[in-house]
Amino acid sequence: MDGDYLASGTKRGSEELMSHSPMVTNGTGMSPQHAHNSDISNDAKKVKLDQTNNTNAPSRVIHIRSLPNDVAETDIVQLGLPFGEMSKVLLLKQKNQAFLEFNDEGSAANMVSYYQTTPSQVRLKPCYVQFSNHKELSIKTDASHAYQNATAQAALQAAQAVIHARGGGGNSGAFLESNECNQTVLRVIVDNILYPITLDVLHSLFSRFGKVLKIITFTKNNTYQALIQFSDPISAKAAKDSLDGQNVYNGCDTLKIDYSRLMNLNVKYNNDKSRDYTRPELPTGEVTLESTMQQSMLGVNPFSSAMPAMAGFGPIPGAYGAARLGIPIQAQAGSPVLLVSNLDEQTVTPDALFTLFGVYGDVHRVKILFNKKDNALIQMAEPSQAQLAITFLDKVKVWGKTIRVAQSKHSVVQMPKEGQPDAGLTKDYVNSPLHRFKRPGSKNCQNIFPPSAVLHLSNIPKDTEEGEITSKFAEHGAVKAFKFFPKDRKMALIQMGSVDEAVMALIAMHNYQMGENSHLRVSFSKSTI
Repeated sequence: MDGDYLASGTKRGSEELMSHSPMVTNGTGMSPQHAHNSDISNDAKKVKLDQTNNTNAPSRVIHIRSLPNDVAETDIVQLGLPFGEMSKVLLLKQKNQAFLEFNDEGSAANMVSYYQTTPSQVRLKPCYVQFSNHKELSIKTDASHAYQNATAQAALQAAQAVIHARGGGGNSGAFLESNECNQTVLRVIVDNILYPITLDVLHSLFSRFGKVLKIITFTKNNTYQALIQFSDPISAKAAKDSLDGQNVYNGCDTLKIDYSRLMNLNVKYNNDKSRDYTRPELPTGEVTLESTMQQSMLGVNPFSSAMPAMAGFGPIPGAYGAARLGIPIQAQAGSPVLLVSNLDEQTVTPDALFTLFGVYGDVHRVKILFNKKDNALIQMAEPSQAQLAITFLDKVKVWGKTIRVAQSKHSVVQMPKEGQPDAGLTKDYVNSPLHRFKRPGSKNCQNIFPPSAVLHLSNIPKDTEEGEITSKFAEHGAVKAFKFFPKDRKMALIQMGSVDEAVMALIAMHNYQMGENSHLRVSFSKSTI
């Protein structure tokens, strides 16, 4: 079990760098933060900010804090780009902090000096720049950190290329043509399609390398293609260098990426085929015959390991399973068991985890750890379902706490031996009648969405009134809107006050008995009311 502890156990990732530092002091002129003492017992280490001595000795390493939740390595590199060549970047997303190491101390000093008088921002959020106590960064290079290291290196190489193209010298191996140093639009061709690729899949893949502004997808010469516009050339190059030639699924859906001749994308509609993330007010446009036909072609179960009978381009939203993102998919392990940490040990139950994780696959077993009840092991029916759960539930807030979901080293969850005390913390659900995906070709396989504030309700008893439903959901949060389906009152959409409240409502209300022989079915929806 020890090797599995991520957020609350004894093994740590990149945060280990922070735990070895006695303090990181606040730079001159920066807003002071409350000081936090290290807590070794629960691994909730905080950065201790000295509010009295706010001048650190100059260092090649810069400490950046108060970063937005969706920050990427490319954002940090972009922040340091004007000041010189950088050698290392370390992003601590859970702490909303980062470290950036320059090749020389003068570049770092220029950056700190500049941002003492000029407000610094990352993705429109103010952040704070200061010297670090560290004289250099020591970054783990083991397999568990391979993805973070790869994306960091891609960002640094892209920055090196931009510096070189602008005449700033640097490593000739990272050379970028001068006419490309301002290029932000990529053209993506998906070859060997066996499983559908959607706009949401592309956004999830590419946004790991920076801020994606716009996406347009289309079919040309019988190939599925996309145009993706980034906010800056470093992000575009990092994504191109990291994802070109990669497979989205094992052995298929190969990405071929180059630069587009376009400098800016003109998006008219926000729908399944195009999206302008800077203009959410755009209309959805008409549903085309082509998109309807593409969706009807999907006779594909995203959980099946067999090759589908027909490749299609319609939406199995987010069902990219093993594409955890920008690293060779073939190198990933295939365990169906998940480690879930940072749970609310006073509230969590096996049934609640079965319901929540059952949205993304059939849960076979749940084990809440007896001596560490904020951790649980969840065994899914297949590894691909475990990957879906990681994709959509990692860092989701449940019972007021941000949970962490990762693949476990275990391949099966063991049931307690006969006579062994367990306090009901381990349950087997293999034969449960509540599995969503046990029937091959189930429509549920085509309606897999990330947690959202809007929930889809089905199996509503005839003559059930709106107030009867909304009053029950109101016990779990604010109900903002409700709408029956016009042609089928057995189904409805309900909008909760937030995604967090919708998660709570789904756990509480899925399989809720609404009639003598009728149990409500609840799932996340991509629709709006």
